[in-house]
Amino acid sequence: MTSRTHCFLALFSAAAMLAPGAMAQEYTFRLHHFLPAVSPTHTDTIEPWVERVEENSDGRVSIEIFPSMTLGGRPPELFSQVRDGVVDMIWVVNGYTPGLFPRTEVFELPNVFKNDPAASNLAMREMFESDLAEEYRGVEIMFLHVHAGNGLQMTDTAVNTPDDLLGKRLRTPSRTGAWVIEALGAAPVSMPVPDLPQALSRNVVDGALIPWEIGGPLRLAQQTEYQIEGEDKLRFGTTVFQLSMNQARWDSLPPDIQQAFRDASDEAWLQELGEVWRANDDRVNGEFIEAGNTHITLSPEETSVFVDAMEPVVERWVEDVSANGVDGAALVEKARTSIEQHSSGGT
Repeated sequence: MTSRTHCFLALFSAAAMLAPGAMAQEYTFRLHHFLPAVSPTHTDTIEPWVERVEENSDGRVSIEIFPSMTLGGRPPELFSQVRDGVVDMIWVVNGYTPGLFPRTEVFELPNVFKNDPAASNLAMREMFESDLAEEYRGVEIMFLHVHAGNGLQMTDTAVNTPDDLLGKRLRTPSRTGAWVIEALGAAPVSMPVPDLPQALSRNVVDGALIPWEIGGPLRLAQQTEYQIEGEDKLRFGTTVFQLSMNQARWDSLPPDIQQAFRDASDEAWLQELGEVWRANDDRVNGEFIEAGNTHITLSPEETSVFVDAMEPVVERWVEDVSANGVDGAALVEKARTSIEQHSSGGT
């Protein structure tokens, strides 16, 4: 083989390395979260989003997902992990770090969130830059979303009025959830959702404020007898989640790679995400019923009693955040209007 041939082969190899297919995984990320890989969140939210980002980047981005806190720590530590650069990205419940996201809490409130997760997702996107962004210093938000809403899952208590909850101990995911529980006459017990099955089995709690969908992977049908919600799927508030990236890592990315992430997190995605969470909620509810559980839908009159009982939670939140310089009343009005405009019945 001549020296000219060697030179040609070397140039060909170098060119091949620069070809689009050879540029795969130019940017790699670790995404950490607290739920198992069999959970609907992992399979129907995080994995599809990761696939969209990787496809948008033409294979230049590779994201490895680490479920069940496999990179270490506890769920309440996830936000600090991403903010401090321990991991590149996280998916987590905002309420696991109480006090950090008071403005965003408006979307968790009962009688603000009612029954439409897609509308709330889009409303948070609409209000993000003007009202919420300052709460997320140190991270770049990929997207915020809510679940289908907190229902009551009880071990052995049928609930038709707030009086049925007097003295009961209920798991809460957040301080707004704790306020709902207190307003209904029960005692809140704060814990990450992976701890709930053990808490139920040990009678630490009598039930939980939680959506249906996570009950599948947590096997809650075996530990509860009743699932309760209001008419027209009305729920008792909801929970806000974030999927975010370390700010320094985000700032280091070129514009076209940043755009791959943005395009995967657009309005169409947030609409789809709300529909996916609602569908998963309905599916698992059916599994509960098949397992012999009783699903209670409150009558219009019973629902009205709960709505009235929970309105002081909104007033409590407004007073709390207003004491820290946030116009809570204005945020409630703005969130309600935006949700209504984005709802299936809105304009």
